[in-house]
Amino acid sequence: MSAGSIATTEQVDCVVIGAGVVGLATARALALSGREVLVLETEGAIGTGISSRNSEVIHAGIYYPTGTLKARLCVAGKKLLYEYIEHKGVEHRRLGKLILATSAEEVPALKKYEAQALANGVDDLRWPGAEEIRDLEPSVHSVAGLLSPSSGIIDSHGLMLGFRADLELGGGIVALNCTVVGGELRENAVVLEIDGDSRLSLLARTVVNCAGLYAQTVSSKLKGVAPSSIPTRFLAKGHYFSMTGRAPFRRLVYPLANAAGLGTHVTLDLAGNARFGPDVQWLDEVDYCFDDARKDEFLRAIRLYYPDMDESRLQPAYTGIRPKLSGPGQPAADFCIRGPAEHSHQPYVALYGIESPGLTASMAIGEHVLGLLR
Repeated sequence: MSAGSIATTEQVDCVVIGAGVVGLATARALALSGREVLVLETEGAIGTGISSRNSEVIHAGIYYPTGTLKARLCVAGKKLLYEYIEHKGVEHRRLGKLILATSAEEVPALKKYEAQALANGVDDLRWPGAEEIRDLEPSVHSVAGLLSPSSGIIDSHGLMLGFRADLELGGGIVALNCTVVGGELRENAVVLEIDGDSRLSLLARTVVNCAGLYAQTVSSKLKGVAPSSIPTRFLAKGHYFSMTGRAPFRRLVYPLANAAGLGTHVTLDLAGNARFGPDVQWLDEVDYCFDDARKDEFLRAIRLYYPDMDESRLQPAYTGIRPKLSGPGQPAADFCIRGPAEHSHQPYVALYGIESPGLTASMAIGEHVLGLLR
């Protein structure tokens, strides 16, 4: 079986659907546990969806409600991720993150972040004084700040290449241009109908759905997956603007979070270039078109903490889409990972709503899936 195609009839041990960062991390974990793993990816390359359209931030685990999958897997995943990328030489920088209060009214929210972080096991946050904030980030305006030294940035594509190399070293395969178009949960097996170079059926002992934006679509095509077990998908598009020229920031700079995300924050790429985003635009369908008219809204948000933002230096960059499980006006939802117990004890695991901090949590998610299958 080659990496580019599949024979017309196959029986396989384990199939992972989706070759984004979470799919590849999960496939790697399965392969390292001794499973024979085939990853199916509908596109012609790995990581072309959510994994290539995000902030590439390594999150500390500050914001998420204690005990949720997001909190647990982010904190555990951060530790696993730093150990992995330092060992493998994946490019990254532990820049640190400064969360700002731009008015006195916002300071209590920072104190709540600190308390939430401590409850989640994040014990390295500290309060720099006004003079230190000016030394850390001379260009920003704030009345207070909370510093997270373990936040960072990463080359997400380099990470995925590392996961893929480990998978293949363990005998796994990534098959591109392969789309799941149907299937059925059977007794101790899952049948998948695949459309690729040719139509074929796969009989798998285990299937893990890591299809990201399309996880619900994949599950809905499989007979035996109860519709009630598939959560509603909400799509939140985020625009990112880049800043031309030399960036005035040295680390990640975040305003207070909002109901749909972490606000219009500053991230840096590994070359030191600054970008702002994401905002939130609710969609009915996947659409990556860029709306230049959102620039004024960005400028207003950025100038709250960076008053000297020059409009001419703010340029369109890209958009990303987050697969949320809660919509406008609803409380933020947790990751939803449903294993055999939710699928009549058949060997099927489905991952829904894996948005931020999915990249940070990716290795811990893989371990969590292993646990469900055991």
